[in-house]
Amino acid sequence: MHPAFSVIFLTTLIGVGQGLFLALFTVESYSAFGLLPPQPSRFYALGSAVALGFLVAGLVASFFHLGHPERAWRSAAKWRTSWLSREVIVLPAFMGTVCLYGAAHFSGFNPVLATLPSGAPVNVTAMLGVAGTVLAFALFVCTGMIYACLRFLQEWHTPLTVINYILLGGASGFVLACALAAVAAQEVSGFLGVWAMILTALAFIGRVASLLRNARLRPKSGLRTAIGIKHPHIAQKAQGAMGGSFNTREFFHGRSAAFLKRVKWVFLLLVFALPLGLLAGGFASAAFFIQYLGLIAERWFFFAQANHPQNLYYQAVS
Repeated sequence: MHPAFSVIFLTTLIGVGQGLFLALFTVESYSAFGLLPPQPSRFYALGSAVALGFLVAGLVASFFHLGHPERAWRSAAKWRTSWLSREVIVLPAFMGTVCLYGAAHFSGFNPVLATLPSGAPVNVTAMLGVAGTVLAFALFVCTGMIYACLRFLQEWHTPLTVINYILLGGASGFVLACALAAVAAQEVSGFLGVWAMILTALAFIGRVASLLRNARLRPKSGLRTAIGIKHPHIAQKAQGAMGGSFNTREFFHGRSAAFLKRVKWVFLLLVFALPLGLLAGGFASAAFFIQYLGLIAERWFFFAQANHPQNLYYQAVS
């Protein structure tokens, strides 16, 4: 497939926002049960503002992928059957919840609504945090299923697609949370750093599993089945378009196998190896910057690796 940078930025940016929110609520939940020291509200308010910024940036990036942005609202109409429509609905709902969560911490309006048998308070931000967590995972599933539901693209049609979206988004969000904690909540920076390393390691396992799976795939169709000719020796001489076509531009990236291999090793280094080393050394900010650059390369590779069956016929420009 031809990777569109608008979609690359959409999926990576909102993934960071989702992961960062989950990190914030994890800290608040641990604090509520006495497992971590309580943190000032400004930490949660700052983190929510940063998470919302990433979500808004991702939403803005998505508009560059639309031929008619003024019709974007129509994309939610097919929510019964389309994972894209479900994503369009869940994303603003999640953004609204993150906004309310941050506003509650910023304003100090956080009354206790109930108390658990353990003594942990159930306040407004706890309720918003639970709702936001459900929506965050729902958004991960919707985004991943947009690609995993496509049976004709074997590289995407696997549960690993959804799993990797969750793990990569969670890892990047926790790495960013660790960097924020180093500035605004140093008491929990170590806790977040450990979780960031765990999620990055799990994301590495998941992504390598998908790479190994895809390397063993064999096309279900061939040139003979694509054009309905059973001759054993078929070579394409022309596809009838001397200047290329929509098919050759939008369904193939135009890069060599060697280039894809280099991109693969680059993102494995930038997303996993270097961030783990930097986190271990206490350089969370550098770890996030490098990891996000790697995520852009990883998402480019994710799209480019998918081999659309139509490429069996539309192979080259005349």
